[in-house]
Amino acid sequence: MYAERASRLPGAVVWTNTPDEDGAGRVLPDGCMDLLWHDGRLFVAGPDTRAYVTGGESGRWAGVRFFPGTAPALLGVPAHELRDRRVELVDLWPAVEVRRLRGRVEAAADPVTALEDVALERAAAVDEPDPVLRRVVTALDSGRPVAATADELGLGARQLHRRCLSVFGYGPKTLARILRLQRALALARGGTAFADTAVRAGYADQAHLARDVRELAGLPLGELLGRRVGSAL
Repeated sequence: MYAERASRLPGAVVWTNTPDEDGAGRVLPDGCMDLLWHDGRLFVAGPDTRAYVTGGESGRWAGVRFFPGTAPALLGVPAHELRDRRVELVDLWPAVEVRRLRGRVEAAADPVTALEDVALERAAAVDEPDPVLRRVVTALDSGRPVAATADELGLGARQLHRRCLSVFGYGPKTLARILRLQRALALARGGTAFADTAVRAGYADQAHLARDVRELAGLPLGELLGRRVGSAL
């Protein structure tokens, strides 16, 4: 069973998940990075450019999902180095520090709250996130073109690409595509017809939506949402 709530860390979400017996799942790209705890181990989930199919690990998972662009400063590693990867925290931080944090999470009455506390402490120890990055996310998530976004921020196309690569893990065009996918999924899950979903999310047409969902999520939209096959794209 999956559950989530808003974190005390601005823009972040904390979540827990106890998969069914087979444990298989599909994590869709969302522009975010996560700090994870499972079975006594701490991981970082890097930014995905395609669906990540879980390997069926049983037991309880806990995680902090950071607002897009904010995790690299907290973790001390550029996002593009973790793109499409799941990396143990001990590969990024000193082993002594990771053992201390692991023991702290395991000893806590609520592991997810302990994990959230770790994230809050890291956030307090680094500079505030660059406000330009939040403006990038806001603009692209509203459907603004990448070129127009760069102009509005006073950045050249190459400057914007370099900054996005470091904090999001990929360039602004990929980020815009992923955020558009998430807009479409939110509309479709809310019952919006697929053709209307395509228009409202910013796709050229329903066929464009269908191609993007297959490429990024690995499944047709109807199957992804659990609808009848007859309604699938």
